[in-house]
Amino acid sequence: MTAPDFWDDNDKAQNVISEMNAVKSVVDQYLRLNGEMEDLQTMLELAEEEQDETLEPELLEGTSQLLRKLNDFELTLLLNQPYDKLNAIVELHPGAGGTESQDWGQMLYRMYTRWAEKSGFKVELLDYLPGDEAGIKSVTILVKGYNAYGYLKAEKGVHRLVRISPFDASGRRHTSFASCDVVPEITDDIEIEIRSEDLKVDTYRASGAGGQHVNKTESAIRITHIPSGIVVACQQERSQIQNRERAMNMLRSKLYERRIEEQRQHLAEIRGEQSDIAWGSQIRSYVFHPYSMVKDHRTSVETGNVGAVMDGDLNAFINGYLRHQIRHD
Repeated sequence: MTAPDFWDDNDKAQNVISEMNAVKSVVDQYLRLNGEMEDLQTMLELAEEEQDETLEPELLEGTSQLLRKLNDFELTLLLNQPYDKLNAIVELHPGAGGTESQDWGQMLYRMYTRWAEKSGFKVELLDYLPGDEAGIKSVTILVKGYNAYGYLKAEKGVHRLVRISPFDASGRRHTSFASCDVVPEITDDIEIEIRSEDLKVDTYRASGAGGQHVNKTESAIRITHIPSGIVVACQQERSQIQNRERAMNMLRSKLYERRIEEQRQHLAEIRGEQSDIAWGSQIRSYVFHPYSMVKDHRTSVETGNVGAVMDGDLNAFINGYLRHQIRHD
């Protein structure tokens, strides 16, 4: 940061500052925890010397709180993969089922937005395709902040909803599915080769969330990477050039994630294992009726407070996934 040319590239400078603040936060948290441990140790020595049993409740409570803080701190340290620290691109796609599934996609979009805001991350809407009657046909958001991908990678997979559908006049119970795809936003220092002849680029008119920011010009961009079949779209920016840059960045991120996934599968084959990180696998069920429960099928973490989960309370599931991965790596 003291280099004379540090501010020549403003975006890169902001990323460095953001990473520095994140690392500083981890160090400060360690120092605070270490200080609390030393204070408890001093109190314990004093209680033993003075044979003062009245300090025991305070010692027990302090130790219990410290253990909870250490548990959370350990999870931060588990995010040590090279791409964990990056921003996350989250895509939601409803499954078959029309309005009911599209409404479920909208509910998940709100859930992840609320989680990100509560966790101190910033959210940018990259692409939004509204449903025919309600909900969404697809949505892509960028969650910005240190370790955003490290946390949100736990959400990749298929999410199942069981409820009495508000769109069914007969009041019948419906099961809906929506897929969540999460990839790291790849920075410029990671090389991904993309040939122009492998791309099919389409332009169309943007149709923002709720009918907002609808452009009269074809500024939105959809790019198809022909060899892989990957499709990305962006309509957030007013300029077609800016949307193309965003879409290309999303494509680079998806291609990088595919490379990482192929490496994982190759290692699994060498080990003689079958990878359980497969696109299309059902990872979690959200049951609104006949009882209230959200259960993660990979880790068995569950809660009866469906309302809190839909309001962004996902940390128990994310933490459970991270610990599960560490045990199985």
